[in-house]
Amino acid sequence: MTKRTTKQEKTETIHKSKPQKPLDPLELRGYSLPLGKRTLIMGILNVTPDSFSDGGQFTEVEKALFHGKKMVEEGADIIDIGGESTRPGAIKVEEEEELKRVMPMVKALVEALEVPISVDTYKAPVAKAALEAGVHMINDVWGLQRDKEMASVVASFGVPVCIMHNQEGTEYKEDILSSIKKFFEKSLTMAREAGIDDKNILLDPGIGFGKTPEQNIYVMGRLQELQEFGYPVLLGTSRKSMIGKILDLAPEQRMEGTLATNVIGVYQGVEIIRVHDIKENLRGIKVADAILRGVEHG
Repeated sequence: MTKRTTKQEKTETIHKSKPQKPLDPLELRGYSLPLGKRTLIMGILNVTPDSFSDGGQFTEVEKALFHGKKMVEEGADIIDIGGESTRPGAIKVEEEEELKRVMPMVKALVEALEVPISVDTYKAPVAKAALEAGVHMINDVWGLQRDKEMASVVASFGVPVCIMHNQEGTEYKEDILSSIKKFFEKSLTMAREAGIDDKNILLDPGIGFGKTPEQNIYVMGRLQELQEFGYPVLLGTSRKSMIGKILDLAPEQRMEGTLATNVIGVYQGVEIIRVHDIKENLRGIKVADAILRGVEHG
């Protein structure tokens, strides 16, 4: 007799994360953000002409500054500025062009906003210029491995860095979680050898990077396994193709799907979510935090 598969068995890969040791606050050059108490919100500010979701909307300083202020008013804890689209098929941007796009925005936002500013780049010279201009954090979509000077640049400024998993193509020779863990182990070794303090390291599983929609869904169901590293986890699923495949919706219509993935992430121990839609995601996260963490946002 064939046993019927229950709903519980179908979803048994998703588990609430086990309690971890208390996390130190995230120190960002004068700003201190609590970790482990409430989920932090990182707002996405793409200053590129070709990003998959909001390309071309914020390429002028005034528009970028207006949007940055709006995200802060809606509850963003950090603003993440990106000057190169990382969508599949995007044209590679040279260092000079990325600096030209990013630096005017960096200078304006660092001066005008009272929240930490992160720069999304894998190029050490861009990171160095941004940090010299006052940026508080680096978000590296290649986990310190694309530019070998990145780790030493981050270490020299003593700022947090988000190490994201990535790879060329979507073929894996082993279980994808095992591959992600090996990638992180290599990146963490590089970080430690460069002198990056453990308290300045965050990990990001890289949803939408080097993964098919099906692989992304699989990783989402096992996010809790990343807790074994002992570092805060940042999750960036906002408007990604995984959500589009499930809902058959265009990027700008994927807000509810994004919120669902973020709540699942928080359930598995995620500390920071990176999103386009601040207000809507924060509302859902407040409810998740009240239930899962027993805390209310201020």
